[in-house]
Amino acid sequence: MSVLTTESGAVPAGEEPPDTGERHRLTAVTGLAALSLDAVASVAYGPEAIVLVLAAAGAHGLGFTVPVTLAIAGLLAVLVASYRQVIAAFPDGGGSYGVAKRHLGARTSLVAAASLVLDYVLNVAVAVTAGVAALTSAFPALYGDRLWLCLLVLLLITAVNLRGIVESAKAFIVPTVVFVGSILVLIVVGLFRSGPVSTAAAAGHASALADNGTTVGALLLLKAFASGCSALTGVEAIANAVPSFRVPRVRRAQRAEVALGAVLGLMLIGLAALISRFHLQPVAGVTVLAQLADASLGHNGAFYVIQFATMILLALSANTSFGGLPVLLKLLARDNYAPHVFALRADRQVHRHGVLALAAVSGALLVFSGGDTNTLVPLFAIGVFVGFTVAQVGMVRHWRLERGPGRRGKALLNGFGAVLTGLAAVVVTASKFEEGAWLIVIALPLLVAAFETVHRAYARIGERLGLGRIPEHPHRDRSVVIVPVSSLSRLTSEALTAAASLGDEVRAVTVCYPDPEDRAQLHALERAWAQWDPGVPLVRLTCGRRSLGRPIAAYVREVSAAEPATRVTVLIPEAEPERLWQRLLQNQRGAVVAHAVRKETDAVICRLRFRLF
Repeated sequence: MSVLTTESGAVPAGEEPPDTGERHRLTAVTGLAALSLDAVASVAYGPEAIVLVLAAAGAHGLGFTVPVTLAIAGLLAVLVASYRQVIAAFPDGGGSYGVAKRHLGARTSLVAAASLVLDYVLNVAVAVTAGVAALTSAFPALYGDRLWLCLLVLLLITAVNLRGIVESAKAFIVPTVVFVGSILVLIVVGLFRSGPVSTAAAAGHASALADNGTTVGALLLLKAFASGCSALTGVEAIANAVPSFRVPRVRRAQRAEVALGAVLGLMLIGLAALISRFHLQPVAGVTVLAQLADASLGHNGAFYVIQFATMILLALSANTSFGGLPVLLKLLARDNYAPHVFALRADRQVHRHGVLALAAVSGALLVFSGGDTNTLVPLFAIGVFVGFTVAQVGMVRHWRLERGPGRRGKALLNGFGAVLTGLAAVVVTASKFEEGAWLIVIALPLLVAAFETVHRAYARIGERLGLGRIPEHPHRDRSVVIVPVSSLSRLTSEALTAAASLGDEVRAVTVCYPDPEDRAQLHALERAWAQWDPGVPLVRLTCGRRSLGRPIAAYVREVSAAEPATRVTVLIPEAEPERLWQRLLQNQRGAVVAHAVRKETDAVICRLRFRLF
C-alpha cells in the first residue's frame, strides 16, 4: 500500500494527514516578516540616534558616523551568530531566558525574562506612537487625536494577532518588502550621486549641529555607539519564538535570523555611508531618513512613498512583541513563574491570553504617555541590552560545558559580545537615567520579585495538592445536598431532582426575616410546600438582618460540625435567560449565596443552570 510522507510521519495514500497545527506556524519568510519588524523599522531612528549624539562635536563629530555604525554592525554580526546558537541549543524558545535558566541559575533567568518583558511592552508602545507621530507630521490636523489613533492602531494589531501568527505574518509581508525595498533603492541611488538632489525637506529648519564642537572623545563615541545600538532591538525576537516556526523549527528560525542580520546590517551601513557622503546635518522637525530620501531621490513621489512606508512599518513593528512575548510568558507559566493561563493555546496556535495581556499593558502605557513618543523612548532598549548580555554570558558557559571543535572561538565571540552589550546597557542607563530610565531600574527588580512570588504561591499550592505524590484511593462518603429556595417553580423542581441524584440526603433551606411582609411570604411558601410534598424537608433559617448568604453559610457550618464524616454540597439553582441582556434583569441571589458559602465554608458549590429557551 502506498503511503504519503509528511512532517509528522507517514499516512496511507488517499487519507488526509492529521492536522498538527503546522499550517498555522511560520516559515522562514513569514517568520522574518512577523518577527523582524522591530529590528527592520529601527533604521528609521537608529542612525538618527548616532548623528544626534555626534552632532555635539560639530561637523568633525559627524565624520565618525561610519566608524560607529561599523562597530554596531560588528556587534550585530556577533549577536546574530550567538542567537543562531541559542536557537539550536534552546528550540523551545525563550532566548536569553532559556539560556540563563540552564546555565546561570533561576534568579538570573528571571532577570533576563523581566528585561525581555519590559522591552516587549515598551516596543509596542514606542512603535505605535512613532508610527502615529509620522502620520500626524504629514497631517498636522490629527495631532490632537494622536492618543485615540494610537489606541486604534493597537486594537487593529491585536485583532490581527488573535487571528493567528501566520495570518499576522502574511498581513505584514507587503509593508515589510515595500519598506526594505525602498531603503535599498534609496541607498543604491544615493551611492551614485555626487551630491544631494534636493534639500527641500530640511529647508527652513534649525540645525542641531553644535557650532563650537571640535573634540571627539572616547565618551562621546561610546555614547553614540550605545544610542545607535537602539537599532539592534528585536534581534532576539526570532530566538524567543522558535516554537512558532514550522518543522524543522530550528533550521527555519536560523535562516530567518541570518536573513534579518544581513538585511539590517546592509541598511545600517548603507545609510551611514550616505550620511557621510552628503555631509548631512541633523535638523529639528525632520528625520535623518527623510533628509536622506530627499537627497537621494528628490522631493517627489518616491520621497513620500518612503515616508509613508516608514510610518506604516513603525506602527506595525509592534508585531514583533506579539510574536515573542506570548511564547516567553508560556515558558514562564510552564516553570510556574507566571499564571498558568498564559500557557493555554487557542486555535491557530495563538497564546490568546498573552496577546491580550500585552495589548492591555501597552494600552495603559499609551494612555500614560498621552501618545507621546518622547515620553517612552528614554525607557526603550535598556531591557533588551540586559537580555543580550545575559544570553551572551550564558552561551559562554554553554561552550565551556560542551565538547567539540571550535568551542573556544565561539566562547570568545560570545564573551566579546557580552562585554559590548553590557557596556551599552550601562551607558544607555546612565545617560538616560534622569530622562526616565530610573523607572526601568525600579521596574526590573519588581518584576523579578513578582515572578518569584508567583512561583512560591504555586509551590504552596502544589504542596497542598500533593502534586508529584501518589494520592490515597478515592472512597464514597455520605453526602448531604442543601438547596436554597425562595418560591415554588419548575426551577425548584429541577434543583431538587438534581440534588436527589447527587446526594444521600437533600434539604431545602429558605431564609426568613422579621418583617411582616417577609413572614407572610414564608407562611405562603410553607403552605405550598406542604401541599406539594416533594419528600424533602424545608428548613427555615431565621435572620434578624437582611442577609442572604451568611445564614446559609452558617447552616452549612452547623451541618459540617454535627456530621464531620458527611460531605456537604450546596446546589444553587439559577435561571439562564434566552437573551444576554436579560441577565441584567436577574437579582443575582445565586452569586451572593455562592460567594458567602465559598468564603466561609469548605462545602462543594454546584450551580445548576436552567435554560429558559
